[in-house]
Amino acid sequence: GPIERATNLLPQFYKKRTFEYHKAIDGMRQILWGLFKKIVIADNCAEYANLIFNNYQDYNGSTLLLGAIFFTFQIYGDFSGYSDMALGLGLMFGIALPFNFLSPFKSKNISEFWRCWHISLSTFIRDYLYFPVSLLLTRYAMNNKLGHIPLFILSIFIPTMFAFFWMGLWHGAGWHFVLFGLIHGIYIVVYNIWIKFINIIPQNKRIKKSNITDFISQIITFSAVIFSF
Repeated sequence: GPIERATNLLPQFYKKRTFEYHKAIDGMRQILWGLFKKIVIADNCAEYANLIFNNYQDYNGSTLLLGAIFFTFQIYGDFSGYSDMALGLGLMFGIALPFNFLSPFKSKNISEFWRCWHISLSTFIRDYLYFPVSLLLTRYAMNNKLGHIPLFILSIFIPTMFAFFWMGLWHGAGWHFVLFGLIHGIYIVVYNIWIKFINIIPQNKRIKKSNITDFISQIITFSAVIFSF
């Protein structure tokens, strides 16, 4: 990534570009930041994650959890680091690419996480898989006057699981990648049910948002992400 859309990328190829010093500096800074993520964060986390999981039978649960945390930051450092380097290289040549990661580990819910994690892929899957399938099944449910539960299954559950099945398969041709995608599909479905439940509760009876509730939400979301990785 970033997985760029032709509507944004192709016009830039045909536009006359000249060297701009400030863009080159910004691009080099972005490349250095990406290299820092890759070499300092990802590679060092990988050393400990590999040590733990290559000998997982020798460690207790708390050590395995620590390994999972290292592995999570390894993936982020690798993935976002490469994306930052691509952004920086593009900027040096006058090509503007979209940001692919926006502090995903600060997310307060799983839906926000996927709006901040590998943004170019998640929006691609959303626009070309989720929306068309959801629209098609929603029309079917409405035309046949199905109830609320069948409508939820057809308009949200099936399209979400379908989209995240391919989200997982995109990462690699293996059942563990498919399982990763389906786990996040379940997360999103549960989150949608939770939101519908919250909206039923009167505003004055809901727990008020605060820094503490936001922090708890971030911990829960981050823990769910670690489990899936």
